[in-house]
Amino acid sequence: MKMQQKLNEKLKRAYGEHALSRTQVFGWHKAFLDGRESVEDEPRSGRPCTPKTDENVTKVRDLLRSDRRLTVRMISSVLNLNCQTIHEILTFELGMQKICAKLVPEILTNEQKENRRNVSLDLLECIENDKNFFKHVIKGDETWIFEYEPDTKRKVRSGTRATHRAQRKQE
Repeated sequence: MKMQQKLNEKLKRAYGEHALSRTQVFGWHKAFLDGRESVEDEPRSGRPCTPKTDENVTKVRDLLRSDRRLTVRMISSVLNLNCQTIHEILTFELGMQKICAKLVPEILTNEQKENRRNVSLDLLECIENDKNFFKHVIKGDETWIFEYEPDTKRKVRSGTRATHRAQRKQE
């Protein structure tokens, strides 16, 4: 015991505040007395330090390409990785962010920008050519669907999806 204390005092004098703690000194001293010869970490079983490997990034990318509507939790359960890791891979490694419940690249390609421009121009042309264009616009969320007449701001139909399915079958 006295030998360990002397060793600890020598380390404190040599390294100051950067020296090992007393417990660590005692642990290493015991390990070397028991026959250990190396200060390197010994191999051990268990999870890797970081699950953000190139292989996992590729798996996430491929899974997302197959279905863009997957959530972080769904990807997490399929790949057996935690949600935080999946989120970091999506945002930092793949440069994606969540928009309208879909993960899309942050930066659009020139082709995507051109496509959006063309769709917008087509819509503008439809509006200019057909004055009743807005009478055919349907607004909805996950549960309800509304159809409005913009001039009167009157609701024409409303209800759940099941209601609309039933109404369509009757028509």
